[in-house]
Amino acid sequence: MGNVCGGSGKNHVSGDFRPSSPGTMTSKTSSSVTTSNSTTGKLSSVGSSFMASSGSGGTSSGFDEGVGVYPEGQILEAPNLKTFTFIELRTATKNFRPDSVLGEGGFGRVYKGWVDEKMNPVKSGTGMVVAVKKLNSESMQGYEEWQSEINFLGRLSHPNLVKLLGYCWEDRELLLVYEFMAKGSLENHLFKKGCPPLTWELRLKIAIGAARGLAFLHASEKQVIYRDFKASNILLDANYNAKLSDFGLARLGPTGSNSHITTRVMGTYGYAAPEYVATGHLYVKSDVYGFGVVMLEMLSGQRALDPNRPNGQLSLVDWAKPYLADRRKLARLMDARFEGQYNSKQALQAAQLTLNCLAGEPRSRPSMKEVLEKLEQIESMKSRARDTRGSGSSRDRSHGRTTAHQRSSPRPDARRGSRTNGHATKAR
Repeated sequence: MGNVCGGSGKNHVSGDFRPSSPGTMTSKTSSSVTTSNSTTGKLSSVGSSFMASSGSGGTSSGFDEGVGVYPEGQILEAPNLKTFTFIELRTATKNFRPDSVLGEGGFGRVYKGWVDEKMNPVKSGTGMVVAVKKLNSESMQGYEEWQSEINFLGRLSHPNLVKLLGYCWEDRELLLVYEFMAKGSLENHLFKKGCPPLTWELRLKIAIGAARGLAFLHASEKQVIYRDFKASNILLDANYNAKLSDFGLARLGPTGSNSHITTRVMGTYGYAAPEYVATGHLYVKSDVYGFGVVMLEMLSGQRALDPNRPNGQLSLVDWAKPYLADRRKLARLMDARFEGQYNSKQALQAAQLTLNCLAGEPRSRPSMKEVLEKLEQIESMKSRARDTRGSGSSRDRSHGRTTAHQRSSPRPDARRGSRTNGHATKAR
């Protein structure tokens, strides 16, 4: 299964609020849901036109007005994906043997596979490594999100988005093939026992990469709302370059004079913006809130939600906000595993940016373009002398290590899938 920090899954999954099948959970703002009643046949939208779901609950797709080239990326007119046969993927993964499993979730399992430069299966250990996601045939919600992955990732091309290479649909067998991300998920590196701590410099690099991916999604004429930004959906390649994965919940943004879209509430507790959870109103800047939560996790080394923390600290955002704007208090919040080895000026600027992203009202949050520009400014900052102990008094630092950063045992998985990998779609 490999190193736990590079792709063997994780033993904690944040709780989702997604229905396990269409229609089993409806927000007070939802109306009709358009779904497919069959998982057989061929996907008519792949390779030609795209199916757009109507109603408030389905996944929408299609970039009719948004085809074009953007900084470092582009939106394709049609997907450029290989259609694999089931036999090819069975061969590539050694017949889906257990020792090929990279992770597992409600969607199904993700397997390690090997292909050559023409995407033909080859002997394990040779050629190029890929990640093969195999749908649980009983999951209708998984089918919708499988289709959304193709609709979005099949046409979105950017260095900070995980590359979808192809798909398979034969009878009830639904599979997706992705590039392999050698370092697994950001969540594993932040919270998995046995993973060496990420340095301050690496965390800043990862934040910038993830921000570039989101900024690209928001820059298209038909803005793409990612809707599920969280640490487990940020994957890292061998050089710790961050790429966004799992577009199963992505939606096209508002059109015309509309400020938001109204949709069935789906996502992950702790990361979803408050206005979306309360009303079902989804803004482009709802993604910015999720980015702020992940930034807070990277600063503090603590999970967005953890029931094992002391009373009043279940929600990291609620508890940590007062620490973000004060240099002296910030030292108590910073991850103890830094051992003070971070640039205090950069950290304060990053904390203030995080606070802005977590603003209660969408209009008060910066755009992802502004977030990216600020992070790049922070990265380029030159300190007079490298900090060796961070900031704050020794008493503050001691407090941070003994109180703010007490680590608890990983919470039992709140969903069906108990083992997931960066490549695995989380349990639905």
